[in-house]
Amino acid sequence: MLIPKKNRREVYKYLFKEGVLEATKDFNLPRHSEELDVPNLQVIKLMQSFTSLEYVTERFAWRHYYWFLTDKGIDHLRDYLGLPQDVVPATLKKSQRPLERAAPGA
Repeated sequence: MLIPKKNRREVYKYLFKEGVLEATKDFNLPRHSEELDVPNLQVIKLMQSFTSLEYVTERFAWRHYYWFLTDKGIDHLRDYLGLPQDVVPATLKKSQRPLERAAPGA
């Protein structure tokens, strides 16, 4: 399937930023989501390609596809998008926990 380069880059940027991607199994949706203005069919086909190349792992449940970026996929997208090594997907970032406060009077 021919996919415009603009749409391909949008999907790749979103996948790298989040580390995961979800799509409803509806090939006729005109756009994937609010954040990603790309036809749903193009997203599914790009991720099928990434699955065969082992850049993502795929799960399917209740008419929804779920794709999770692998280390191999992170390296590929980093090269494709021209990102530095210190940029990582949101799924690999450490969450910042609030500091524990000392109990009053302790």
